[in-house]
Amino acid sequence: MTTDTLTKILDLARWAPSGDNAQPWRFEIVDGQTVRVHGFDTRDHVLYDFDGHASHIAHGALLETMRIAATSLALSASWFIINPGNDRNPVYEVSFSEDLTITRDPLQECIERRTVQRRPMKTTPLTSTQRQALVTAVGQDYQIQFFESHIMRWTIARLLWNSAKIRLTCPEAYLVHKEIIEWRARFSEDRIPEKAVGVSPVTARMMEWVLKSWGRVHFFNRFLMGTIAPRVELDLLPGFFCAAHLLVRPSKSPECLADWVRLGGAWQRIWLTATFQGLHLQPQMTPIIFRWYARAGRTFSADATLMREALKLSDDLERLATATPDDCIGFFARVGTSDEPSSRSLRLDMSMLMK
Repeated sequence: MTTDTLTKILDLARWAPSGDNAQPWRFEIVDGQTVRVHGFDTRDHVLYDFDGHASHIAHGALLETMRIAATSLALSASWFIINPGNDRNPVYEVSFSEDLTITRDPLQECIERRTVQRRPMKTTPLTSTQRQALVTAVGQDYQIQFFESHIMRWTIARLLWNSAKIRLTCPEAYLVHKEIIEWRARFSEDRIPEKAVGVSPVTARMMEWVLKSWGRVHFFNRFLMGTIAPRVELDLLPGFFCAAHLLVRPSKSPECLADWVRLGGAWQRIWLTATFQGLHLQPQMTPIIFRWYARAGRTFSADATLMREALKLSDDLERLATATPDDCIGFFARVGTSDEPSSRSLRLDMSMLMK
């Protein structure tokens, strides 16, 4: 193998998903067989990166994507964490070796095609083939629950509506929302382009102006029902208009960094499998993240009202999933068929991702 071969793998693997297109990794090619992935997290400035777990899940998605990409070159890939005690800046060493028994993983063709669909999808039910493919993709260490009926989709749409109220009225989340959108853009290398957000042009212009300051956000929310339009367009309608919602639960709660990383690998296999099956997917992780805070007894805002609402949201989510407060819920998303999104997040150039 040569370093050029590893560069080709990394160039494809960089399309792995990460929260708000943060891309919390940098690459180091050690030699012709070894790559080190220098991970980091965004917990210090991103409310949604609870204890860095969102970033750890993204690391897992990247490592799984590297494994899948390597199969097209008849290479196997294995990884371990060099410094498992450092979950803020973990370093993953990935080793590649030639293996002529390996066949190309069919998910490889979906790595660059996989994208987020934030707009409403068709309500055409999943086929038995699609459903079984998703179940198989998640692996034996995880359980997947489907919510497909009109009643269940409406119930989840209302759950997302309530979660969005917390999200859009939380001053600590405002700083995240202000930075993650690249306005008036169709593509973005390091953020979410406006055209991919999933709102109408009128709502987009309102959001762009309001997000200039927390004072504007607070005024609109309090006196002009400023959360209504984005909650309808981003949560309520997409929550109902889809084929199904799926919820992934590990067989045992993650206890260490590697457990969260492996969860990310399962997440990426599901997403790529959905793409392979002609489906689109949108993660809907904020209810899960608010539940992480609530069940850990950790505050995420100086506004005590929001914490009470997060506790109620957690109760509603657990009732939906038939889960206890101690059960882990690892991933929540909606799937369905739709036209191909015309806008999407891109990725940083390889030159910017190399150490």
